[in-house]
Amino acid sequence: MFSTVLVANRGEIAVRVIRTLRELGVRSVAVFSDADADARHVREADTAVRIGPAPAAGSYLSVERLLDAARRTGAEAVHPGYGFLAENAHFAQACADAGLVFIGPPASAIALMGDKIRAKETVAAAGVPVVPGSSGSGLTDAQLAGSAREIGMPVLLKPSAGGGGKGMRLVREEALLAEEIAAARREARASFGDDTLLVERWIDRPRHIEIQILADGHGRVVHLGERECSLQRRHQKIIEEAPSVLLDEGTRAAMGEAAVQAARSCGYVGAGTVEFIVPGDDPSSYYFMEMNTRLQVEHPVTELVTGLDLVEWQLRVASGERLPYEQADITLTGHAVEARVCAEDPARGFLPSGGTVLALHEPQGGGVRTDSGLSEGVPVGSTYDPMLSKVIAYGPDRATALRRLRAALADTVVLGVPTNAGFLRRLLAHPAVAAGDLDTGLVEREADSLVPHGVPEEVYAAAALLRQPSPVAAAGWVDPFSVPSGWRLGGTPARTFHHVRIPGHDPVRVGVRAGTGGTAELDFGHAGDREEPTDACGPLPSGPAPEGSRLVEVSDRRVTVELDGLTHTFSRADSPDGVWLGRDGDTWHVQDHDPVEASLSGAARSGADTLAAPMPGTVTVVKVAVGDEVVAGQSLLVVEAMKMEHVISAPHAGTVTELDVTAGTTVAMDQVLAVVAPGEDA
Repeated sequence: MFSTVLVANRGEIAVRVIRTLRELGVRSVAVFSDADADARHVREADTAVRIGPAPAAGSYLSVERLLDAARRTGAEAVHPGYGFLAENAHFAQACADAGLVFIGPPASAIALMGDKIRAKETVAAAGVPVVPGSSGSGLTDAQLAGSAREIGMPVLLKPSAGGGGKGMRLVREEALLAEEIAAARREARASFGDDTLLVERWIDRPRHIEIQILADGHGRVVHLGERECSLQRRHQKIIEEAPSVLLDEGTRAAMGEAAVQAARSCGYVGAGTVEFIVPGDDPSSYYFMEMNTRLQVEHPVTELVTGLDLVEWQLRVASGERLPYEQADITLTGHAVEARVCAEDPARGFLPSGGTVLALHEPQGGGVRTDSGLSEGVPVGSTYDPMLSKVIAYGPDRATALRRLRAALADTVVLGVPTNAGFLRRLLAHPAVAAGDLDTGLVEREADSLVPHGVPEEVYAAAALLRQPSPVAAAGWVDPFSVPSGWRLGGTPARTFHHVRIPGHDPVRVGVRAGTGGTAELDFGHAGDREEPTDACGPLPSGPAPEGSRLVEVSDRRVTVELDGLTHTFSRADSPDGVWLGRDGDTWHVQDHDPVEASLSGAARSGADTLAAPMPGTVTVVKVAVGDEVVAGQSLLVVEAMKMEHVISAPHAGTVTELDVTAGTTVAMDQVLAVVAPGEDA
C-alpha cells in the first residue's frame, strides 16, 4: 500500500477519499485553488498545496501544477476523484511518466472509452448491444444534422469527450438542430476542451441503469450489481438507488456480464461503471451508452448493499493487489438510495445559487450517511460544479430506505445557500417514485408540482416577530416602557409594519399589533398596500388573549413561532439583510424590503424592461449591441454558472438601450445586464 496519496480534486469527493486514506493509515495530500483556501477537504487532509487561482483551468485542470504538488509532497500515487481530470488520458499518462501511480485505469482505456464513438464501436465488436446513432468522428454540423434526419426525430446530441449531462441536448424539431448543435458544441468545449459531438436515437420513457465493475491488474473482472439512475433533471442524475426494482435475476446477470465484457474489451483496471439505456416496457432490450472510467458520484449506494469500500479497492488494485472475489462471492443485501444536494434554487427555475454557509447540519447514523464538502463559514461560488453533498440512506428493503432518506433530507440544514433538498424530499414521496415506476423524464414532467409556488405565512410571521424589539433586560426585569405593545391612553395598540421579500416572490408587508400575554396579531398584505394609521382610538381588548402569534422559543440556531394555535419550528441564521429560515429541507432568505427605494428604482427605468442576471456567473456570449432592434424571444446573451448555460432573451420587441456587460464579465445575481426599450407594438 502507498504511504502518501495526492487527491487531485475538491469538495465532497476529496473529503470522501481522504476518509478512506485515513482509515488505511495513508498520508493524504489535498490541493486547493484560491477559492478553496478554507475548504473542508483542505482542513481534513494531512497536508495541502495551493495550486493556482479560482478558475479551474489554472488550478484543478492544470496537469503541471498537480504533478508539481505531488513531487513537492512526496506522493507516490494520485487519486483523481471524479470530474476535472478523472477521465483525462493525458493526465493519467503524465502521472505514469512522472513515476506516479494513477489510481484508475490505464491511459489507453481512458482514451478509448472517453471517445464515445470509438467506445461504441469497441463494445459492439465484443457483442454488447449499442444505441443506434451516427458513425465516425469529427462530424461537421451539417453531417450531424444529416445523421439526425436519417435516424429520425427526436435525437440526442452528446459530446464525445465527456459525460455528466454537460453539453447533452434533446432535439425534437429539425428546425432547431443548427441552434442546438452550436450550443452543445459550446458547452462541450467549455466542459471538456473538445467539441466533438455524436447523435443518437432518443428512446422515449427510458430508464438509466448502470453496472459497477471492479477489475484488477491480473485479469479478474467482477460486477457489483446495478444502480437505478433514472431520476434525472437536465440529463443530470439527482436520485440513485441500488438495486433496481426493474431487473429480475436473469436480466441482472445478463447486463452484468455485458458490462464485464465491455470492461475486458478495453483492458480495464480499477473501479468503473458501464451505463445502459433500458426501455421501461422491455428491460431485456438494453443498450450500452457509455463507460465512465472513474469512481461514480453514486458509488455509496453500491458500497452499502455490497459491504465493500470502493475507494479502498481502488487503492488496493492500484497498488497491485489481486481481487479476492469471484463473481459468485458478490451478493446484494438490502436497499440504498442517494440524493444529490446541489446549490440551486427550485423556486427560481433551479438556477445555480451561491452564498456563504451560515448554518449547517448534516445527518449521520441510523442508516443514514452524508458525504459532504461543506462547513460553516465557507462561501459557495459559481466557479465549480453545484453539487454540495450527498445524503444516502440504507434499509433492509426499498420502502425503509426511502423513508429514511426523506427524513434525512428533512433534517438537512444548509442556511445561506439555496439548495434542492426540499424538492428532493417531495420527489421521493411522489407515488410513481414510491412504486418504482421510473423513467428519465419523470422529474421534468412533475417538477412544477414539486416546487411550492407560495411562501407559508408562518415564514413571514417568524421573520416579523424576530424583528420586534425584546422587552426583557439582561437581569430579567421587564421595563414596561420598553414593551412594544403600542399601548396608549384611551387607544388601541398600534401596529408595527415590516416589509420583507424572498427572492422569487413578491414583497410582503406584515403588520404586527402586540396583544396581552405575549401574543401578537398579524396581518399580511402586499408591500405596496397603504399602511393603516397607527393612532386609531378604541378600547383595549379585555379578557383572554386573542388567538394570534407569538415567539415560543428563540436561539441563535432555532426559532419556534405559534400561529393560530399551531407551532412551527425553523432553523435560523441571521444575515446582514434579513434572516435565513429552514424547515424540512426548504429554506427561505427573508430580506428587508424598502418599498420607497424599490419604487424609485423602478421609476428610474420607466418605459424600459431591465434584464438582470438570474444567477451569479459569467457572461460567455453577447449577441447584440446598443441600438440593435430585437424581436420578442430573441437570444441576447448567455450566462454560465456551475457548468450550466442560461440564455437571456428579449421579453418583447424593441431596441437595446443599455448593455452593461461584455463576454467574460463576472456578474452577481440580479445584476443588470441590459435594457430593452419596448417598440410601439410591444
